[in-house]
Amino acid sequence: MTETSMERAPHLRPVPDPDPARDAAPAPESAPAADPDETPAVVAVDNPKLPEPGVSSEKRKPVFAGWLTNRRDFLATARHAGANLAYASLFHGVRVPVYAARLGMMAPRGACRFIASTNRWVWDREAAPLREFAVRTEDAEEYMRLARLRAGRVRLRGLVTLVAAVFGLGFALWLYVIAPAYLYAFAAGGVLLLGAAGQQPDAPVVGPAVLKTEIQKLTGSIVLRGLDSIGNAKISAAIKKGGDMNGLRFTSEIVRDGPGYRADLDLPYGVTPEDIMEARKPLASGLRRKVGCVWPAPDPTEHEGRLVLWVGDKPMNETSKPAWPLLKSGTVDLFRPVVFGNDQRMRDVSVTLMFAAVVVGSIPRMGKTFLMRLFLLIAALDPRAELHAFDFKGTGDFGALEPVCHRYRAGEEDDDIAYVLDALRELKEELRRRAKVIKGLPRSRCPESKVTPELASDKSLGLHPIVAGFDECQVPFEHEEHGKEIEAICTDLVKRGPALGIVTLFGTQRPDAKSLPTGISANAVLRFCLKVMGQPANDMVLGTSMYKAGYRATMFSRSDRGICWMAGEGDDPRIVASAFVDALAA
Repeated sequence: MTETSMERAPHLRPVPDPDPARDAAPAPESAPAADPDETPAVVAVDNPKLPEPGVSSEKRKPVFAGWLTNRRDFLATARHAGANLAYASLFHGVRVPVYAARLGMMAPRGACRFIASTNRWVWDREAAPLREFAVRTEDAEEYMRLARLRAGRVRLRGLVTLVAAVFGLGFALWLYVIAPAYLYAFAAGGVLLLGAAGQQPDAPVVGPAVLKTEIQKLTGSIVLRGLDSIGNAKISAAIKKGGDMNGLRFTSEIVRDGPGYRADLDLPYGVTPEDIMEARKPLASGLRRKVGCVWPAPDPTEHEGRLVLWVGDKPMNETSKPAWPLLKSGTVDLFRPVVFGNDQRMRDVSVTLMFAAVVVGSIPRMGKTFLMRLFLLIAALDPRAELHAFDFKGTGDFGALEPVCHRYRAGEEDDDIAYVLDALRELKEELRRRAKVIKGLPRSRCPESKVTPELASDKSLGLHPIVAGFDECQVPFEHEEHGKEIEAICTDLVKRGPALGIVTLFGTQRPDAKSLPTGISANAVLRFCLKVMGQPANDMVLGTSMYKAGYRATMFSRSDRGICWMAGEGDDPRIVASAFVDALAA
């Protein structure tokens, strides 16, 4: 065996004996001396008697398609089909006179084609090449057999044609006498049918009302074309070699999933979904879709090489979102998940604000303040919640919440900062009081030493949820006189507040270490990153190395307002479009 084959073979060299006494024992005199140049024996790695692990998993396919079992997807599909049907009916309905006139003009050509085709059928012209071939080969027996067959066909077809002509003429005369209106209707229908027969194949009279040239149905070949276009060497090699030997394969059929298509596939060995997420633009180019339509993601229920590729019909920012379920009615329990937006497939996405600190970051005009206000509106729908809303931009974006806020301020002047500092000092004292209350409760009521829904509902304890929101938080943190104290109190609230029922929200347009102190960003559980301009800002909001892992808020365009990466709710970050609630609706 050569060195190269030794390297490729799945074998291992013998492991030295770990027993030192055995190594020290003298070798028998009869034993031959070992040859130093001799190649050591190899041991097979794959043991045929090695037992199976005994663990198997199975995944049942759904009985019905996903859009049939999900009410929202069913309504979206039905609405899409109904809209196309209604439009096609209107489109063709107004063109009926034009269609009738064009078909009438083509009726003579259709009549000629009908007479010619009938003549060929009656005289059995389709078998003429066979008879000619028998004549050329001088096969008299075959020719006579074909001639007898033709004679029988001609007699039968001629009789059928004669009966049809006589019956048709008699039926027309009967209608002319009994019901001439019906004769005109039949004549008009016949003319239209002859006109349809006289159409040119490449220029039909009635064309499609809904053109589908822009969006192609997603197929396996298109998916492979898109993956090949991202420039990953392992993926390209696997596609050229057929895929299965390298691990690349589709694990299920491509299906409709909401307003788009879903493809599940295993990537080549060593390739992860994050590698695909980093190349969304070339992937979208290969799929011939806008980048806002293409959303590759991992499957948290499967192994690290499983890719879920969702391709929407329209970009996420152009797809109609369902109305926020809490816009007009409903209450909230901050201890439970509550819907605040939708993912790419327009499925509801929930967030649990309790026991968490929240950081929201983006460049200006991307929906950061709208998202902050949405969270405060959610908190306001919990009757137990106490709200503190501070708008340091000074434009009154939180003004709709002022009537239900315990503390409210909009502005960045010195008196505004002093007001906020007093409120924070009160929250600090409240934090200490709550810690003493929790400490004094018996284990039977507070086993985990934190606020529970039952404790929050007990008014005598005063452990109701407190939600404090700071928009443009860089303003108080950078204040020359009170910035250090404000930062220290907020950091303490972020670290100890969640267990004691205090939720803090921080929003900033400049997510850096000075605007968003490390003590706050490092301890925030929920992170929402709308569009940012670079890796430092991205990782400051979402967490260290998130940019390298493929979770990049830099990929959002300026039109992707309200769309963000959400981290902290679930195992992996996910794309979310927050519900749109403007100032009037708020």
